[in-house]
Amino acid sequence: MGNICRSPTAEGVFRHLVEQQRLGGQIIVDSAGTHDYHVGDAPDPRSQAAAARRGYDLSGLRARQIVRDDFRTFDYVLAMDEVNLGLLRQQCPDDCRERLKLFLEFADDGALREVPDPYYGGAQGFEQVLDLVEHAAHGLLRDIIKNDKNNQ
Repeated sequence: MGNICRSPTAEGVFRHLVEQQRLGGQIIVDSAGTHDYHVGDAPDPRSQAAAARRGYDLSGLRARQIVRDDFRTFDYVLAMDEVNLGLLRQQCPDDCRERLKLFLEFADDGALREVPDPYYGGAQGFEQVLDLVEHAAHGLLRDIIKNDKNNQ
């Protein structure tokens, strides 16, 4: 929603994974919120601290709100929960709807569909977000690589 907890965590984790695979020049990674609550703000300090403990640096990220061009710029527009997915559907051009998905659709186990918002909870919520995001990020990268090979 505000682009200071879940989405920047996913951006930082996925960007790290992409760079580890030496694909940084081929894959653009960005996050945005559906609301303008925190535009220009750094990620929540709790998100940054939890990510840093696992080797991810979120300090350079700044919150922004999604814009209509994002639906055409990015091949994947991923939401952390159903509420945000619904908000994205309202804004998305009809010819880009296939790009909209829940981030956890890329997690292999399928146990959860939504990444819970840790904002009002304790430190464990931020650790859970990282666990879920790390798992789904690997699946997302596999999907991108598979689709790229199929399109060659």
